[in-house]
Amino acid sequence: MASSAYRNGAHGGSSGMKVDRPVQVANIKSSSFKSRLTPSHSSGSALRRSSPASFASKDGDGVPGRVRVAVRLRPRNAEELAADADFADCVELQPELKRLKLRKNNWDSDTYEFDEVLTEFASQKRVYEVVAKPVVESVLDGYNGTVMAYGQTGTGKTFTLGRLGEQDTADRGIMVRSMEDILAEISPETDSVSVSYLQLYMEALQDLLNPANDNIPIVEDPKIGDVSLPRATLVEIRDQQSFVELLRIGETHRIAANTKLNTESSRSHAILMVHVKRSFMGGDNIYSNENGDISHLAKPLKPLVRKSKLVVVDLAGSERIHKSGSEGHMLEEAKSINLSLSALGKCINALAENSAHVPIRDSKLTRLLRDSFGGTARTSLIVTIGPSPRHRGETTSTILFGQRAMKVENMLKIKEEFDYKSLSRRLEVQLDKLIAENERQQKAFEDEVERINIEAENRVSEVERSFADALEKERLKCQMDYMESVKQLEEKLVLNQQQRDFDVFTDSNCIGQGPGLSAAEELVELKKLLEKEIKLRKVAEEEVKICKRQQGQDRQSEAGGSVEVLKLHKILENEAHQKKKLEEEIIILRSQLLQLTFEADQMKRYLDGGGSGNAYTGLDSSMSPFRHPQLKDAVNGQKASIATLFEQVGLQKILALLESDDANVRIHAVKVVANLAAEASQFLKNNEGSQIYISTEANQKKIVEAGGLTSLLVLLRSFEDETVRRVAAGAIANLAMNEANQELIMAEGGISLLSMTAADAEDPQTLRMVAGAIANLCGNDKLRMKLKSEGGIKALLGIVRCGHPDVLSQVARGIANFAKCESRASTQGTNSSRSLLIEDGALPWIVQNANDEAAPIRRHIELALCHLAQHEVNAKDMISGGALWELVRISRDCSREDIRSLARRTLISSPTFRSELRRLRIEY
Repeated sequence: MASSAYRNGAHGGSSGMKVDRPVQVANIKSSSFKSRLTPSHSSGSALRRSSPASFASKDGDGVPGRVRVAVRLRPRNAEELAADADFADCVELQPELKRLKLRKNNWDSDTYEFDEVLTEFASQKRVYEVVAKPVVESVLDGYNGTVMAYGQTGTGKTFTLGRLGEQDTADRGIMVRSMEDILAEISPETDSVSVSYLQLYMEALQDLLNPANDNIPIVEDPKIGDVSLPRATLVEIRDQQSFVELLRIGETHRIAANTKLNTESSRSHAILMVHVKRSFMGGDNIYSNENGDISHLAKPLKPLVRKSKLVVVDLAGSERIHKSGSEGHMLEEAKSINLSLSALGKCINALAENSAHVPIRDSKLTRLLRDSFGGTARTSLIVTIGPSPRHRGETTSTILFGQRAMKVENMLKIKEEFDYKSLSRRLEVQLDKLIAENERQQKAFEDEVERINIEAENRVSEVERSFADALEKERLKCQMDYMESVKQLEEKLVLNQQQRDFDVFTDSNCIGQGPGLSAAEELVELKKLLEKEIKLRKVAEEEVKICKRQQGQDRQSEAGGSVEVLKLHKILENEAHQKKKLEEEIIILRSQLLQLTFEADQMKRYLDGGGSGNAYTGLDSSMSPFRHPQLKDAVNGQKASIATLFEQVGLQKILALLESDDANVRIHAVKVVANLAAEASQFLKNNEGSQIYISTEANQKKIVEAGGLTSLLVLLRSFEDETVRRVAAGAIANLAMNEANQELIMAEGGISLLSMTAADAEDPQTLRMVAGAIANLCGNDKLRMKLKSEGGIKALLGIVRCGHPDVLSQVARGIANFAKCESRASTQGTNSSRSLLIEDGALPWIVQNANDEAAPIRRHIELALCHLAQHEVNAKDMISGGALWELVRISRDCSREDIRSLARRTLISSPTFRSELRRLRIEY
């Protein structure tokens, strides 16, 4: 509550203060509770909601607004219908006149007027629209707002305000509907909404969202008088579902008790604070020029931030001790509630009567509500009453409280700030845009200059090429002309020489014939030599042709030999491939024959023994392996089957088939390896349901030494076939029962491969195999940290998406194994840190499934909870996560005595659990 001194900026440090009230324009009244801010008649101007800035005046003065009060009547309950059947209601409602009559007796009554009168048939939606919606709209406009419920215990205050409406959406209360309207109006990009949920219990302010955060101090701003709670948990809201979940968490932590007047009587005042921050662009007021005309020249818009707060208060009900039957600690609670409500009533009386002293510091409740009554907030009060004439005194007190509250005047103010951060971000964005645009323009200019340079260079190059071509053509033309001239001169020279020789020859013939005979002989000899050379050349050409022909024949014969060799190679390769395939088929047929022989023998033994059920197990679920010789025969048969398979087929050949190119051969081979691994480590159930492991470590060692484990991990890594992955995971799970194999699996990256398979697989059987393998690894004390670091725990939790009971059973077994290892480490003193399961987020799933219908799941999870609780450092996390309630249930209702005893010892030995149980008044 706030006094009028805070409206004028004064502050008093004592519990009482002098109040200087401003001169008020008029006593504002409204005929409808839905009305907006009403005009002041004396000023002659109406306040309009044309823009958000119109609510605040230029000089920062507030707008007067009276506290609005509505009254709501609760219908008669079953007890009142039976006890007061012969008596009329003590109140008579006249909703059309907004008044009610309070009967003193059968012939006399008092009449009271309110802003709204709501009958017992009024819907939750109507209550919200006439009481809270105007306040919510004011909060969205930038004003603070308060919605408060006051009344006797059991009259419906919590129903009106805090109803979640999970079964029936029409029952949603004011809290849920207010957040729906706020989220519908704000912009997620520029606005934000955050929530705090508190309770005032025994004059101690506690956080309902974080119960460990109690006794929160109230901090007051000495300048403006605002009240803040810096240590309260503040959660940002993005959607309606998360807000409803927060309300549900808060309601579970709120303190309630069973009284004669109400089976779930609230023992504390609940306070929901919704902080709304909205950003928008605003400008200065419009100015007028010298002639009185309006000037539209104004400064540009600037970013503004409006911070407003909606406070929803569910007051604890006032009660009379002789009627409620409170005693012991509940009596102290009732005293504290009545004292705080009395302090609130005194403050409202002082404000209504314009008293100079307002006892605002008498209670933490009045300090929290200082802005709601006489402050700057728009306030709506709903008073709830009952119809029973037995409670006429409490009903009268509630009505008079509402009448006094209607006289309180508030001065509404908008809290508006200049948004420097938003302006800075906007200017930075603009600067970045301008820099980017400048860079783009600079790049475009550089590209244009480069393009022009390239074009100029291309043109110069083209001109140079054209000039060079023309010059070359001219040079060639000159050269041709020169050569033609030289040729003509040579022809003339030859003609002249021939003419001269002819002249000489003619002259010599005229002299005599001697030289002519010698020339003829020489010519004949020359012809003979020429003919001889021609013959020799022909002979040489024939020899060359013969050599070439022989060389060609040799090459053809050599090529024919190579083809034959290639054909032989191909035939040999085909023969080898066929031989390999036949060997694979022989191995497969042998393994199938041995497996069928073993199953037939097992079936025969089972039928001879007169059993029923699963013929392949050879055992009934009620058999004990120590009382039935058939179990020994089955085990001996399994060992004989393994020995026979090792002897006749050979493990190395079976493992070699895993790399076969034939998909069918590969799938059958991995099934055979999986059967060998399964037969090497069989488990059977006795009549009590526990598992007895019959492990043949020698055979497992043979499989691992032969490279079987490595081959299975390679299959898990490289093949996407669902059958191969499922069977390989099952074989790994069987081998993981041996501690030596567990360390080898981790060393070869098996947990990473299992995690990837868990993330990719959708088949329930594959997920069951993977979960079983991880669960076996979780039972090794040495592998805890490595399982955490390589994602084994998160992979196990991710498998729960399947929802299949068998899969969930394996997950629960793995979590129980891991929790047991952690418990053993903490007992030995080697582990003092928080549980790795809690760090990886396993606790919510454990608590959610602690009471599962399936017995195996429930048993493993109960064991996991008991082991986690044995480490004291986990206690606070388990309390906040709701695990304490499950431990209490296990200690009382678990079907197994050993688990019940373990839960009881854990609760008794933990100081944190004992303290919380005493606080909740739970007997253990």
